[in-house]
Amino acid sequence: MTDTHFAILDEQKFSAFHWRTLLVTGLGVFCDGYDISSISLVLGPALRAYHVAAHDIPIMKGYLTASVLVGSMVGALVFGLLAQKGRKRFYGLDAMILGLAALAQAFMPGVWLLVACRFVLGIGVGADYVLSPTIMAEHANRADRGRAIGLGFGTMWPIGALAAALFKLLLDAYHVPDDLVWKLVLAGGCVPALGVIFFRRNMPESARYLARVAQDKAAAQAAMAQVSGLATAPPPAIDARPFWQVFRQHARYIFAGALLWMIYDLVVYATVLFGPDIIAQNLGIPASIYQIETELIFVIPPSILMSWFLLDRFGRKPTQVWGFVAGAVTLGIFAWMRSNPAIPALAAFLVYGLFNIAQTGPGLVSGAGVYGVELAPTRIRSVAQSITVVGGRIGAAISGFAFPLMNARFGFVATIAGLALLSLLGGLLSHLLVPETSSRSLEEINLESAPAVKLT
Repeated sequence: MTDTHFAILDEQKFSAFHWRTLLVTGLGVFCDGYDISSISLVLGPALRAYHVAAHDIPIMKGYLTASVLVGSMVGALVFGLLAQKGRKRFYGLDAMILGLAALAQAFMPGVWLLVACRFVLGIGVGADYVLSPTIMAEHANRADRGRAIGLGFGTMWPIGALAAALFKLLLDAYHVPDDLVWKLVLAGGCVPALGVIFFRRNMPESARYLARVAQDKAAAQAAMAQVSGLATAPPPAIDARPFWQVFRQHARYIFAGALLWMIYDLVVYATVLFGPDIIAQNLGIPASIYQIETELIFVIPPSILMSWFLLDRFGRKPTQVWGFVAGAVTLGIFAWMRSNPAIPALAAFLVYGLFNIAQTGPGLVSGAGVYGVELAPTRIRSVAQSITVVGGRIGAAISGFAFPLMNARFGFVATIAGLALLSLLGGLLSHLLVPETSSRSLEEINLESAPAVKLT
């Protein structure tokens, strides 16, 4: 069933407009992947440059990696509310924050100022985590919405992480001094962020936002005609329900989405933030080589394939459930292999690569913000997305603080085994807490076409 008011958007073919929107929204996510993962490549040189004492290194690693995640909670909450006043109005401001804060990292005179700078950077990240999936979902057609969000969010993130590793490898190949390398790597995220501002400011406003939230039928009608390429479009209905009435009706799924994103980030961010530093060291692989091999072999190709072929055909829910379960199994095997010194590191790395492939499933669903934008009506969508983002950031921040400390206290094998159990819990809760949303219009998923919903 498709809501007749937005059928013109839901039933159109995947067009040049969708590709353009995917690219413009995806470049912000590319910056997020670059900025969040780049710190793990240069933690050692950065801490040495600031003369951090050896006994303070584990806690400072936690602060440097988690500060951006805590900042992203603030950014998500603030921009979730701001986006209720317009998606396009604030699209570009997030990229400006990302760009300027990334550049400023190279000029921080002390380690605590670098922590503060990364907190500001996180505000831009959190803003983008709300705005990009929301805008992509509201512009997307029904049949390809999962593909669009998966490619634009789930796939562009690891491509950004790959870019950070390639940039560091290039600097190392030219024997750039370590004191300069870490500054260039961290500041490099400013280039795509500042470069995308113009294109973001020229994107059309979401027709769904104009109709359901701004209550401007004429502007929404014009936006639908522009996106669809037709001369005219039918007038949409507005949603006059009070915000809190709508929120109460959908709170269950919103908080379920937040919980699932938190579990996903608890598991994955331990490997994202400390993979090149702790896991690569455990395997005896240089940090940059580890990240490049992981992204090129085990993350980006399966992310593209799953986005294109699974999310809209196999479904969001089974993709996430089986991804979590397979991730738990492979992490458990990886932990067992690292507890047996006779097993070659290469074999363990291949099993760990299978974990990355498995986690691509929930990464393209919960980790890409799908549930936040699909399980809430347009009337509250940006706020719902901000709540699910905060859930994920809580998981990522806990992981950022706890993983190096747990690794130091309990050992590598026990810490990885704990992550395997968390992944198994994620699969179980995904099966129990959320419905399937693929191939359905946003209005059908959220019952916005039901007689009980008062639209005018």
